[in-house]
Amino acid sequence: MTNLTDTRLIPVPRWNDFHAWPPQGGLRHLIFHAETNGFASAFKRVGRRVLVDEAEFFRCVNTGNQEAAS
Repeated sequence: MTNLTDTRLIPVPRWNDFHAWPPQGGLRHLIFHAETNGFASAFKRVGRRVLVDEAEFFRCVNTGNQEAAS
C-alpha cells in the first residue's frame, strides 16, 4: 500500500505539466485498458475525474519491463 505522503496524484489533463511521457492521448489509452494492461492500480477515480498515482504508475512501468525481460 502506498503512503499518501510518498506519492502525488495528478489529474490527467495536467500530466504533461510534470512528465513528457506518455503524452495525454497515450495516458488515456492506458486508462481505458487499465484492467487488462496492468495499470489499474495506478489510476484513482473520484467521480468522473481520473487521477494518476505518480509513484504507482512508474512502478507499473517497471513491473511491465521486468516481466517482458523474463
